[in-house]
Amino acid sequence: MTLLFLYGAGLCLAALGLLLFATRPAQSAVPLDRRRPPVEESDSQLSKFAGSAVRAMERFLKKRPQRLYRPELLETAGVRLTQADMFLLVVTGGIAGLALGLLVGGPLLGILFFLLAPVVAHVALIFRIARRRSKFDAQLGDTLQLLTGGLRAGHSILRAIDAAAIEADAPTSDEMRRVVTETSLGKDLLASLTDTSKRMESEDFAWIAQAIQINREVGGDLADVLDQVGATIRERSEIKGQIRALAAEGKFSAYILVALPFAIGGMLTVVSPGYINPLFENPLGWVMIGASVVMMTIGCLWLRKIIDLKF
Repeated sequence: MTLLFLYGAGLCLAALGLLLFATRPAQSAVPLDRRRPPVEESDSQLSKFAGSAVRAMERFLKKRPQRLYRPELLETAGVRLTQADMFLLVVTGGIAGLALGLLVGGPLLGILFFLLAPVVAHVALIFRIARRRSKFDAQLGDTLQLLTGGLRAGHSILRAIDAAAIEADAPTSDEMRRVVTETSLGKDLLASLTDTSKRMESEDFAWIAQAIQINREVGGDLADVLDQVGATIRERSEIKGQIRALAAEGKFSAYILVALPFAIGGMLTVVSPGYINPLFENPLGWVMIGASVVMMTIGCLWLRKIIDLKF
């Protein structure tokens, strides 16, 4: 009996093992480490600190909105940063300038460098905006050729704008891509084109927007209309170039006249250091300095009015 019991128990265990073996999950041929999702590496302490600083700056700007470094201004300049990022960069640059000034020239120079940081950042932003707008105007001729080529190929105006966004160079590609995106989200095409002309301060592009809108209302061959607008824009560009060439001599003379008093004062300070000391030690000297500042200001405004040609 005992032998039969052991034999039966062995058969039961073998059947149970066979059942477990048959119902086990299939093994994948891909190794386990490849089937698992990659484990993200933990961010460094510096990255965590930078993220925390940006989030803190964003909370501060939500409570106290600032007009300096507005998002619209950063977007027009082509800077892919948020307002919080820009503020954080300026503060970091100011602290670095403060440390450099303290090491080189003392507290006054450090404070001066710290205060100059936002001014330099704003001037650089304005310069970048002006350069981007100028480049956009210079690319209008090629943009019109891309649009007319797409229209003659049988595409709609929106599809032609999309093709121009792909083929054109920056900043035209960025602006055309924005027009396509805004139109896809439900904004009117004319409103989007008009906003682009205002943002880039391009009168020629405003003409293009008006030509497209008139064609949508009255019909006709839009490609021929854009060709005529392009010819007009090219003629205006040639006239602008001639005017700039003729006004260059006047601008150069104005720069020399403005810089001449400062150059002479610096030269006298180097050649004879005590020669101009009475200007700063005598009350009459301060009066003369004030009068010269007023006269220089009037002269600069007058020269700017002469050489600033509107066309």
